[in-house]
Amino acid sequence: MLTFAKSIIHAFGTRYIKKVCTAEYRDQKTVRKNERSIEYRFVFENLTELRPEKVLDVGSGTTALPHLIRSCGYLVTAVDNIVDYWPQGMVNRHFHVLHDDITQTKLNEKFDFITCISVLEHIRPHPAAVKSMLSLLNPGGHLVLTCPYNEKTYIENCYALPGSSYGQNSAYICQAFSRNEVDGWLAETGARLVKQEYWQFFTGKHWTVGDVLSHPRRVDAKETHHLTCLLLQKAT
Repeated sequence: MLTFAKSIIHAFGTRYIKKVCTAEYRDQKTVRKNERSIEYRFVFENLTELRPEKVLDVGSGTTALPHLIRSCGYLVTAVDNIVDYWPQGMVNRHFHVLHDDITQTKLNEKFDFITCISVLEHIRPHPAAVKSMLSLLNPGGHLVLTCPYNEKTYIENCYALPGSSYGQNSAYICQAFSRNEVDGWLAETGARLVKQEYWQFFTGKHWTVGDVLSHPRRVDAKETHHLTCLLLQKAT
């Protein structure tokens, strides 16, 4: 009887999911191309090079990233601060996401590789978040961070800048970090910077300011840039 009930629930669930996916497919609209293709490329290039066993994705939200990493054969744990950052609740249909505040993590296992993709900028106590993530790594493990960035200037909230093209009604701040913050993370944790990329997305000086470039440009630290991709390594 229990098996029959499960099969009925599974059949209805499958039909509902198919209906939702079909509706989303048919309702697709052209939107602003975002930074995820660059960030995900950085993630998977480093996964390919480092070949870790256990991966933690911090701030998964509703994205498919943890599922994509799992589909490549890695053991994946996904976390997000569901209570504080998702007041209406959050369900990720691609992967099971645990509730955890990374600034005061309750996780007690270690990982070889951690991803934090366009999340850190929304966390005010960013030093605590970085320190916590590095503490969850095995010795010699790696942390991938992507976030808005300006080599010389820290911005508390890019959405509040004059000329910002979006984000004014967001419930969250959007920080842009600088060399000073990166050096602070490294000094406090003893981690080392392995790789850093700089990308230009807008015509303005800071993240969200000005027109969006049709094709983002990979640049060096001396050129106008808005986003960085970082690979940090925990001390062995």
